[in-house]
Amino acid sequence: MNLEEYFARTGYNGSLEKQDLETLTDIFQHHIRAVPFENLSIHCGEKITLELEHVYNKIVRKKRGGWCMENNQLLAWVLKCLGYDASFLGAYVFNPHQNMYATLMTHLLVKVVIDGKAYIVDGGFGVSYQMWQPMELVSGKDQPQAPGVFRFTEKNAVWYLEKMRRKQYIPNQNFSSSDLLEKKECRKVYMFSLEPRTVEDFRFQCTYLQTSPDSLFTKKSICTLQTTDGFRALIGWTLTETTYNYKENMDLVEFVTLEDEEVEKTLKEKFNITLERKLVPVNVKGLYTI
Repeated sequence: MNLEEYFARTGYNGSLEKQDLETLTDIFQHHIRAVPFENLSIHCGEKITLELEHVYNKIVRKKRGGWCMENNQLLAWVLKCLGYDASFLGAYVFNPHQNMYATLMTHLLVKVVIDGKAYIVDGGFGVSYQMWQPMELVSGKDQPQAPGVFRFTEKNAVWYLEKMRRKQYIPNQNFSSSDLLEKKECRKVYMFSLEPRTVEDFRFQCTYLQTSPDSLFTKKSICTLQTTDGFRALIGWTLTETTYNYKENMDLVEFVTLEDEEVEKTLKEKFNITLERKLVPVNVKGLYTI
């Protein structure tokens, strides 16, 4: 475990002297712009494990990405090494197609306390629901960021995250009714409590999500990466590039469908990912929106 190696991977070369919000935000933004949120291991015959050394080798040395249990576990390790007060929480993700929160706690996120104030740091959600800055853990306060306006609300010790997006401009009208497009302007993202969690609390979920035919992650091959002005996503054969605030209160969403032979080249050029095994793209309709 080598902090210099991690920072070389993310391109961060700023100061590490202060454990303040500004430094945390900078480290976090370098992470989400260098390390994709992806589940490609499932679709190229690899097993995803939660051993930190394995996660480190995958993301830092092999220059891959990972899902929340990998990205946020690595991020928390980095922050703890730097002296931050960081701990794990567990969330239940909202399913817009069923209009309900999942009954299984599948999302790992990080809580960081700075000068007595709590923040949520989540580098493992991807697409347009990926926060770009640590969010202050306060109920009912709009927290505008480049992706849109995020907000926590708390009720009976349960916290809820939602996001309000801008209007969308889709030049390729063939995709204007795509099931990948989020139709609602305000979207519930997940709910969580402040009960501290450990990686052990996610062992079953890690296996379930990569093996169950009911899992979103077995039904779609996903790779998404935040950019300086938006994000890009490869879901199955569909490449999406989104530019935030392309015009006033409007995001530009560009779609293109790739041929099989273009997928690996696109992963390399757009996401800096080179796979060791052959990827079999999958995109079952529904279940996932950008």
